[in-house]
Amino acid sequence: MELRHLRTFRAVAETGSFTLAGRRVNLSQAAVSLHIKALEEELGTKLFARVRKRATLTPAGRALLKHAQAILSACDVARAEIAALAEEQRVTLRVGTASTMIAIHPLPEILSELKKRFPLLDLVVFAGTSEAIVRRLLEHRLDVGLISLPVEAPALHTEPLYGDRLMAVVPPGHPLAQAREVTVMQLAAEPLILGERGGNRRRIIDLFFEHAGVRPHVAMELNRDEAIKKMVEVGLGVGILPWLTVQREVQAGLLRALPIRGLKSRWELGVAYRREDPPSEPLLAFLELCRAYLGRGGERRRVASRASQ
Repeated sequence: MELRHLRTFRAVAETGSFTLAGRRVNLSQAAVSLHIKALEEELGTKLFARVRKRATLTPAGRALLKHAQAILSACDVARAEIAALAEEQRVTLRVGTASTMIAIHPLPEILSELKKRFPLLDLVVFAGTSEAIVRRLLEHRLDVGLISLPVEAPALHTEPLYGDRLMAVVPPGHPLAQAREVTVMQLAAEPLILGERGGNRRRIIDLFFEHAGVRPHVAMELNRDEAIKKMVEVGLGVGILPWLTVQREVQAGLLRALPIRGLKSRWELGVAYRREDPPSEPLLAFLELCRAYLGRGGERRRVASRASQ
């Protein structure tokens, strides 16, 4: 006896009509007839009689209806309990990323592996500046963030993952393209295309000019590294970006990356989460995957990935 046949049988018994029962269980009248016929053949008796164009239960049908209602009710209760249990096991991990480079690779791979480990895990991803991500972490609107370090927020635990040298980026035909390095004065004389304020990478750049006593000409402030690279590529200005961000374009001959004399600070990416909250199992697994993909062990994998793209 199949549950779907019992549901159809109950619908016919309650409506007195094969047509109305079909509408209730979303079946055609012909399909309803087949379900009832299958039950009658299995039980060896008629379940309905036609009385004035109405389907009326036979004594066997009345006996079956009592058991069908009990069976279907028990199944509904079981479904509800199991669904509630599954809902209790669902966990949400809210991840922030301040790096478009990481959002392209390896964040998708990290999140894919995480879902394999925790099939009931719901993932929410927010992309923004490091400043915005820190604010959301402190406001309990994110659980973990991939951000520029350092961060002045005692309530957050931070862990560095990897660092990268900031380079001046120009198109191949630019007057500085053949230089071995560029100076702060040379950069200040160029229209600069920088990331928007709010991240530590931009803070490093601003402090570099401030300590040199030079006011740069910032022509554009963009929130995506891909956009900065494209603007530089078409000759609209000079960018300052991490080496790994531009390595592919440099190897393809689309851009030139030049060391900046006197800029000793390295841009550093790390992970941050609240100290006060005990880390969940998905968060611990996320941290483990970040170390594998972005830490020292993942450096060769990052470079190989960018070279193959």
